[in-house]
Amino acid sequence: MKTVLIVEDERAIVRVVRDYLEQAGFRVLASYDAATALAETRASKPDLVILDLGLPDRDGLDVARAIRGFSSTPIIVLTARGTEADRIIGLELGADDYVVKPFSPKELVARVRAVLRRVDGVEAGAEVIRAADVVIDVPGMRVVVGDREVDLTVTEFQLLVTLARRPGRVLTRSQLLDAVRGVAFESYERAIDAHIKNIRRKIEPMPGEPRYIQTVYGVGYRFSEK
Repeated sequence: MKTVLIVEDERAIVRVVRDYLEQAGFRVLASYDAATALAETRASKPDLVILDLGLPDRDGLDVARAIRGFSSTPIIVLTARGTEADRIIGLELGADDYVVKPFSPKELVARVRAVLRRVDGVEAGAEVIRAADVVIDVPGMRVVVGDREVDLTVTEFQLLVTLARRPGRVLTRSQLLDAVRGVAFESYERAIDAHIKNIRRKIEPMPGEPRYIQTVYGVGYRFSEK
């Protein structure tokens, strides 16, 4: 049984989300503030975190950043902040999806399932990809660049795998959206740019002059053949 941690200070929302997730077969934990959420994430190692940004003791974006400091657990942001800038910031901090209040509990459950399917899909691949001096252990979800191991989120990992499997081939943002299969990403191509920026920051020697993931302006991205 997969475990989902809800981080939300509005108890009525927690009750509704908990009911829908439990009916869908998930084990549910809840935290009502940032400090408890970080401690629970470390202790319980949930399979996914649903994170509100408007917490009483700390901004949720800071919590996302803190979680990413020690865990690649998938994060779905749940918030009333719906501007494009807020979405981009959340994705750049490593969130895997972004749900704006008011929301449909059924849709939220669908998004949880979609993100966890991506995790299961990555883990099911039994292969090691070598491209340039990047080595990707697909079932182990490990990335080594040169002699340095790199930590990626599930979405970042799947995007890198998709590109590295096809070195030299240009993939459009739409094709990359299809690869990550996220409900929230179906019509939100700017999300891909945010994740590519994160991957470059982690794997590129000079992110401003990318060696591995190259931009093909007006089209999309490709992984270097060299």
